[in-house]
Amino acid sequence: MIVAVILSAGESSRMGRPKALLPIDGMRFIEKIVTALRSTRVGEIVAVLGHNADEMRQKISDLPVTIVVNPDYKQGQLTSLIAAIRHIESGEKHRVDAILVHLVDHPYINADLVNAMVDRFYETKKLIVVPRHQGRRGHPVIFSRALFAELLAAPLDQGAKTVVHAHRDQTLEIDTDDAGVTVDIDTPEEYRKHVEEK
Repeated sequence: MIVAVILSAGESSRMGRPKALLPIDGMRFIEKIVTALRSTRVGEIVAVLGHNADEMRQKISDLPVTIVVNPDYKQGQLTSLIAAIRHIESGEKHRVDAILVHLVDHPYINADLVNAMVDRFYETKKLIVVPRHQGRRGHPVIFSRALFAELLAAPLDQGAKTVVHAHRDQTLEIDTDDAGVTVDIDTPEEYRKHVEEK
């Protein structure tokens, strides 16, 4: 089984309001991501919350996700990944082969691409699977269970990048025409641009 992990713990300081709750295409960012993931072969969806976790939990209570709260979110994004892995390892009812990590400020996620990534992960036995659009890597990213210990031990200030760099030869890049894999909406200007383009 692969568990999808949506990282949504940050303060959204540059946006000025929670990115998870921003409307796009008639739904909230996090709702758009969850809706896409529900039509894929991931076995569970975990949302990691941090800033204003109680309020956020109430506002997304309608979504079919397992909520994990990261009290250390101010120490960086990796702490949210660590919180998710610890949650998965503490309560495994089913064998978890990998996590598929997605960021809440990347609202465009393609279910067909996710399924292709999952298939290629199992076919190739690579440790990391990442989509690439016009030479740029994007999200989501699959991390094999074999990397959980390394992710748990990685330097917080450098995040998962150290683990990715250490396993270049065990990384599968999947080229895609889907520009959404590299769309990162961090600021009001970027948000307006993408909403207006629609």
